[in-house]
Amino acid sequence: PASFSRNHKLTGASDVHTSSISGSAKLSYLQVACSLTGVKVIFLPFHSCSGWISALVSCSLSVTVFITHTLLLCLLALGSRISPPVIRYHLSQLFENDRHFSHLSNLEKEMAFRTEMGLYYSYYKTIIEAPSFLNGLHMVMNDNLTEYPLVINTLKRFNLYPEVVLASWYRMYTGVMGYFGIPTKMCWSINRGEGLTPVDSCEGMGDPAYFYVACVFLLNGLMMSLFCGYGAYLSGSRLGGIITTLCFFFNHGESTRVMWTPPLRESFAYPFLVLQMLLLTYILRRTAMVALGISNLCFMLPWQFAQFVLLTQVASLFASYILGYLAAAKMQSILITLGVCFILMFGNSMLLTSFYASSLVSIWVSLTGESNILHDTCWLIGLFQLCKFLKCKFLQAHISGLIKSKFTSYNDFHTLMYTCAAEFDFMELETPLRYLKTLLLPINVLLYFLCAFLSVLIRSVEHVCLQLVYHSLQLVAFAVLAILIMRLKLFLTPHMCIMASLICSRQLFSWIGEKFKHQVTVVVIMAIMAVQGVANLQAQWAIIGEFSNLPQEELLDWIQDNTRPNAVFAGAMPTMASVKLSTGRPIVNHPHYEDAGLRDRTKLVYSMYSRMSGETVKKNLMKLGVDFFVLEDSWCTRRTRPGCSMPEIWDIEDPQNVGKIPLCTHMSRNSRPHFTTVFSNDIYKVLKVPKVTKDLR
Repeated sequence: PASFSRNHKLTGASDVHTSSISGSAKLSYLQVACSLTGVKVIFLPFHSCSGWISALVSCSLSVTVFITHTLLLCLLALGSRISPPVIRYHLSQLFENDRHFSHLSNLEKEMAFRTEMGLYYSYYKTIIEAPSFLNGLHMVMNDNLTEYPLVINTLKRFNLYPEVVLASWYRMYTGVMGYFGIPTKMCWSINRGEGLTPVDSCEGMGDPAYFYVACVFLLNGLMMSLFCGYGAYLSGSRLGGIITTLCFFFNHGESTRVMWTPPLRESFAYPFLVLQMLLLTYILRRTAMVALGISNLCFMLPWQFAQFVLLTQVASLFASYILGYLAAAKMQSILITLGVCFILMFGNSMLLTSFYASSLVSIWVSLTGESNILHDTCWLIGLFQLCKFLKCKFLQAHISGLIKSKFTSYNDFHTLMYTCAAEFDFMELETPLRYLKTLLLPINVLLYFLCAFLSVLIRSVEHVCLQLVYHSLQLVAFAVLAILIMRLKLFLTPHMCIMASLICSRQLFSWIGEKFKHQVTVVVIMAIMAVQGVANLQAQWAIIGEFSNLPQEELLDWIQDNTRPNAVFAGAMPTMASVKLSTGRPIVNHPHYEDAGLRDRTKLVYSMYSRMSGETVKKNLMKLGVDFFVLEDSWCTRRTRPGCSMPEIWDIEDPQNVGKIPLCTHMSRNSRPHFTTVFSNDIYKVLKVPKVTKDLR
């Protein structure tokens, strides 16, 4: 249960009252009250970290304010002794401050889950609202609403195991609490002002949306315990765990986005990657293959892109093997895990035909070779030839096109749909500058070259050297991914934080002198890091907002009240996710853009934003069985950079119509004669599509 109290302010009211969510439960270890003016901390005894606190206090540092914040975060860093709800509180407060989530109506909460977040959450909603859990599971495994008129297994396609698990927990929780008559949520009426009708809002674990995000934040709170232990184990020092967690918090905005986008797949998958990498580090010294296989499986099941992260890991391990640091026997569990995951994903061809799967098979074969050249050649040739043999359509038409566009002038419709988004562009210059200000980049550069130098000198110390080599190679792999695709810095930054723990390693820094001098040096570095790090945290704590989207609310209410339950909709991918989630109407396209068939469907739908004739677009929509098209003027005019407006993207695919006025511009003025406008507001216009005629069938 949540273990804190939250202030609730009713819109239009002048008073603020405190309302407890879970009775009298309080924080067990510390209480933190964050505001724009500073941080108030109440410490309770921690016997295991008293030595570190004494060392910090004894240092005669002039920047006392930074020492105070460092002490706070040191306590937060002791993940093995601190209650995970404390970290959950930090994340949930950022989420609450940004959206005022606790005072949103059910519809507003659903609208707050935009684009693919809303799509994933809709299946959780389906299962909890079904007559029984098994009935709900059958509905998501035989879904005819997501890609009408197709019936698809969404559990297989969208990696929905997190939603299935959370829905089962929610049904059990509400069932048990209801049986004993224990209240699970608190509701009130919110006066929204401005002539808007009041809405009912609920908070507590009995509210489906609240339960969902609370579980995500709790999982990531548990991850911080692993994170701290990872740093301590890698560095051989408890202080290393503190450094790792400090770096994570000081670079929190670059390390995760779970506090803004809880339902995304990495929010569920990344904690298991941390566990998997920690176990892998342990295996480099000892043996725990079963545990590694389970964590590997838990990482792969929730997220379709886990295979690409694991590919970099396999490449790093294989490079360590080529260099003579790693034995062949320690690489077999990974391939077995892939096979189990393939079965649990109902034979997902995207997984079996991935670069990750083919590289594992190629490496398995190459382990029988005797020369390094043979190993290297077998791996590279097998990697590409096996993908080609398996006709890996997904990679050839999708990922390979994206990679190709990074190094050449190649562009097509689907590639531009990715690269025109900032998160899929190259890493921005501001990111390494932010690393520089918190000393994360200088520390990692120093450690990388020190590891490279010492790996030769201490090669006889096999386990220590192997860990240094693997983590250094993994750092390079993550850096390359982050530079090519900015979104992937969410893997680079946490790994840089883990690497930073090595400044506490006596094996690497014994030349500094006795242990106390080494610790004092680390504390000084921590204080310097806190200068910018605390400023970054305060900037996050200062983010105050409130979610509101009245135009979309009007659209969804109109759809709910004025269309048949089986009316089929098409439009922009983010909007379609909201339509499916909040109205339950069938849609023909959605934001999960990885499937080749869905990309073709979306291309037909998005022809509305091309320069084609209205008749051509109408026929495209009629063939898809669309009844209503949701037109958004912003998609017609929005331009993130030159060449990235929808009409300009279509010019690549449809050069014969270049120079004509986009169809969406005509539709925003007058939808006739091809369509009929049945609803419009400042943002959205709903166009009714004519029925299919016999000749079109």
